[in-house]
Amino acid sequence: MPRILVTPSQFHEQPGAYRDVLEGAGFEVVYPPDGDPVRDPARLLELLEGIDAVVASVEPYTPRVLAERRVSAIARTGVGFDSIDVAAATAAGVAVTITPGVLEQSVAEHTLALILAVYRGLGPRSREIHEGRWSRSTLPRLAGQTAGIVGLGRIGKRVAELLLALDVHVIAHDPFFDEAFAAAHGIRRCTLDELLERADIVSLHSPCTPETTDLINRQTLARMKRGSVLINMARGGLVDEQAVVEALESGHLLGAGLDVFKTEPLPVDSPLMDHDGAILTTHTAGVDHQSLSDMGRLAAQCLVDLHAGRWPEACVVNPDVRPRWKWSRWTK
Repeated sequence: MPRILVTPSQFHEQPGAYRDVLEGAGFEVVYPPDGDPVRDPARLLELLEGIDAVVASVEPYTPRVLAERRVSAIARTGVGFDSIDVAAATAAGVAVTITPGVLEQSVAEHTLALILAVYRGLGPRSREIHEGRWSRSTLPRLAGQTAGIVGLGRIGKRVAELLLALDVHVIAHDPFFDEAFAAAHGIRRCTLDELLERADIVSLHSPCTPETTDLINRQTLARMKRGSVLINMARGGLVDEQAVVEALESGHLLGAGLDVFKTEPLPVDSPLMDHDGAILTTHTAGVDHQSLSDMGRLAAQCLVDLHAGRWPEACVVNPDVRPRWKWSRWTK
């Protein structure tokens, strides 16, 4: 019976669509004993002993982990896979899958929530009431602003649709720009520099790669309008957090809505904690009841398909592994 390690803490010892799919295919489902996120590669090596495949969260699949515990597949819940060394996975013959198409609405709603939280001052105004204060300072109106979307993929497109419905102008930058979608929605294509200079809101929805690490830094922040807003729903590595703190303190940024950070959980001594203009959430943009269920189900289905000899092409991020891919040596 194939043994599947399920690491997302939200699924720990819980029933659900993911478990129905796996157990319905005759798989044994196992969990980390403590249910906590697995952040240490040495601990992950221990947990992978005798495991055929993984329904994965953000635990670190390093070259060593992949070489010493070759599983058949890593089915990542979500669309980010920067915690997996994909080149090492391919070299080790491990298929890596993601769950596209199930979390766009959740991330888009969260993006909109943080934009509105900044523009309506929800964080500081709530704190004022709790502290017995009652100020009524005004802030800009969201309608009529220009939002610049960096990364016009599935999530960026849904964010654009929601913003357009609120009378926000949308411009976008993406190296694989969808001209048909942009034309249908009146979205202007920009270079990154043009977007930074024109946008009142810069919303990040792109992967973190060596080329995009610290995409938002002192120099790029300086290109943004004074009084603009930064939103990051993508990956913490895209943003130089100290530079954002400095821009908030100087008033160059009106506010920042951040769901992801370079170190997670965000350290309690992070200077971001000290600024009212920083609206911070716990890397939950893509997770609501529906998206969590859908992500788990699709990740599980990818593993069932692979075991049955079906290739989930739309979900595999390293298709080059296919010619030499086979199910794990641990299969009994």
